[in-house]
Amino acid sequence: MLVGFNNRILKDMNDIIAYFESIDPILAAFYATLFTWGLTALGAALVFFFKTMNRAVLDGMLGFTGGVMIAASFWSLLAPGIEMSKGEGFVKVIPAAVGFLFGALFLFALDKVLPHIHLNFKESEKEGIKTPWHRTTLLTLAITLHNIPEGLAVGVLFGGVAAGFEGASIGGAVALALGIGLQNFPEGFAVAMPLRRLGLSRTKSFLYGQASALVEPIAAVLGAWLVLTFEPILPYALSFAAGAMIFVVVEEVVPETQQDKYTDIATLGLILGFVVMMSLDVALG
Repeated sequence: MLVGFNNRILKDMNDIIAYFESIDPILAAFYATLFTWGLTALGAALVFFFKTMNRAVLDGMLGFTGGVMIAASFWSLLAPGIEMSKGEGFVKVIPAAVGFLFGALFLFALDKVLPHIHLNFKESEKEGIKTPWHRTTLLTLAITLHNIPEGLAVGVLFGGVAAGFEGASIGGAVALALGIGLQNFPEGFAVAMPLRRLGLSRTKSFLYGQASALVEPIAAVLGAWLVLTFEPILPYALSFAAGAMIFVVVEEVVPETQQDKYTDIATLGLILGFVVMMSLDVALG
């Protein structure tokens, strides 16, 4: 029975991969990130069925998110970027190193400019330029920061496949989109529920929660277009997305899970997320 179930999943995934191979890469990136946005919306919709959210569950979900992002940064982005770079030794790793640094610096700059506040932080700990915006808006913008590099990563990978770069595959791009979608589901709930606790209606909490992922299709289309237009930048672009994702994990996701007594649960969630994303990439990529 288990073998039959496994074969069925592999057949379905092969059908999905074949479909994405048959369409325009920019459209493929758009569809893939519509899927990741849809799972965010599905997670946010749980606010209609639950009144509260257990803090241990929240921290575990955030840890899972961090694990997926760390694994995706290496298996889906850095490793292919290094593989497709020319040269040997230190020369071969230069595009990955440069792209990674610039990706982290880009998110660093956004973090300093874009007004936002993290889920488990106090009002006095909001970041970015000073604004009179409500806490609800600032919370949504914090999660939007997470989603920019995720959408960019999917788009860049699909663009790399279309450009014919060795090391970039449709299977890997689909695996990345699937992994990001899986971690977006609890992330949507993790945004919507705190907003509900702040006094917003269930409908508004849902709308804010799903809106945090709308940036992903935009970033994906931009990433795919840039790679197709300027093909030599692909190794840099993949590493750029990886650097941005690692910055988000270290600067935002992990600290958010360390504000209460459930740090062990968050750590186990991170390990699980890493294993899930690694397995998807190896199995499909």
